[in-house]
Amino acid sequence: MSRDNISKTSGFDRRRILRGLAGGAAATSAMTLFGPSVRAAKPIKIGYVSPKSGPLAAFAEADDFILGQFRATIKNGLKLGSQTYQIEVIEKDSQSNPNRAAEVAKELITRDNVGLILVGATPETNNPVATQCELEQIPCISSVAPWQTNFIARQSNPADPKSWKPFDSTFHYFWGLEDVIGVFTGMWGQVATNKSVGALFPNDGDGNAWGDKVVGFPPVLSQKGFKLTDTGRFQNLTDNFSAQIAAFKEAQAEIVTGVVIPPDFTTFWNQSLQKGYKPKVVSVAKALLFPTSVQALGKNGHNISTEVWWTPSHPYRSSLTGVAAADLAKGYEQTSGKQWTQPIGFVHSLFEVAIDALKRSDDPTDGAAVAKAIGATRLDTIVGRVEFGSDKMPPFAAKNIAKTPLVGGQWRLNGERYEMVITENAQAPQIPLGGQMQALS
Repeated sequence: MSRDNISKTSGFDRRRILRGLAGGAAATSAMTLFGPSVRAAKPIKIGYVSPKSGPLAAFAEADDFILGQFRATIKNGLKLGSQTYQIEVIEKDSQSNPNRAAEVAKELITRDNVGLILVGATPETNNPVATQCELEQIPCISSVAPWQTNFIARQSNPADPKSWKPFDSTFHYFWGLEDVIGVFTGMWGQVATNKSVGALFPNDGDGNAWGDKVVGFPPVLSQKGFKLTDTGRFQNLTDNFSAQIAAFKEAQAEIVTGVVIPPDFTTFWNQSLQKGYKPKVVSVAKALLFPTSVQALGKNGHNISTEVWWTPSHPYRSSLTGVAAADLAKGYEQTSGKQWTQPIGFVHSLFEVAIDALKRSDDPTDGAAVAKAIGATRLDTIVGRVEFGSDKMPPFAAKNIAKTPLVGGQWRLNGERYEMVITENAQAPQIPLGGQMQALS
């Protein structure tokens, strides 16, 4: 639906109701974060949507840990002037299904009466939620998907840049396709190859964006002298990659790239090795973010590479708790008994940005006021600086999009455990290198 045709009535009525529930209290400029208050206001409800089940569940693996920490941090409420607002987080499982994501977002808005929604786990989760929020004028903060898949894909006519318009209520922060292309080609340049690249681009939000002939990988790789073999879009949870493997072998592709879900990469890589296909470099997004996915490959995951958005070595601290990246990761490992995973930092950061915006809003119970505060965010978080309106973004998207740093790395087997080694940081030199790229064979 075009935003020109979106009704404003439902959002306005909801904000008015929320203001009434809050007793008409407005926040003053004197803000203290958490603690007891003179007067207690009605709670502020925050919705949180993630794929707790289904093929994208790895993105939500750390949710219980992060949400538990957040609830402990805000247990005494958010004090703004003479008012203390209790913060209630209502979780919903998208089940890794876009239709379900839209349904639970609508439930949060119309049944649970949330005033803000957070979401961060691929376009299949983010975009349906953000679309519902824009429709109902409920503020939404999203992350963990290249910004093009959020801003461009949600336009009424994504193919016509002249028709693109900013959004009123929805905001997104992450890196862009231009950044991951730079990181991947930077890693590939460290290994001697024939510059022939095989592409795995599925028929989903990420795959369609990465394979786009205008804003995706094809034009940039061509300019950089790479030959791309793209066999077309395939459906997620494919069980046979014979056609792709045959095409890559025929093209003598010494590099494989793509953006696939974890089970699909496991299937592709096992079948490739069975058929005698072993390129020099494999740089795949999404699937290789998680140590569990690499661990599932046994010794065959050694030196596979991926984009890296967050690690314990990132030099950032939480604006909410002051905890350093290394300590947040350590806390997760000690609590869960599992290895740290990249979404930990970004899920935590969503709540940083949310609380910061609520603190700065003229009225934390008013959707328009909260959206305005989100758009004015200039915050140093555990994943780096989140700043909307920055000149780092094209003007058409700057209102709604903020960029975070991106580097690249390889998984290397250290005993029985895979460790991430940062091998490319040209775009974010503040994040330290751990080594140089090594060929798979």
